[in-house]
Amino acid sequence: MDSNQTLVGAAAGDDPRQGLRAVRALRELADRLEVLQVRRARTLGWSWEQIAAALGVSKQAAHKKHGKA
Repeated sequence: MDSNQTLVGAAAGDDPRQGLRAVRALRELADRLEVLQVRRARTLGWSWEQIAAALGVSKQAAHKKHGKA
């Protein structure tokens, strides 16, 4: 079983301590992946509007979060 499957299992498990730690780890992973993909999209010429639509947020929110990176 890979570490992501382990995290998902822990997040859905019966132990709240393990579950909450897993949720935190998954959130951190998602944040890192979001930064990576936004950078990739910008490198490929995507507009903030396209990025925002893919993330399900407003253009302003996407730019505010990632615009200075």
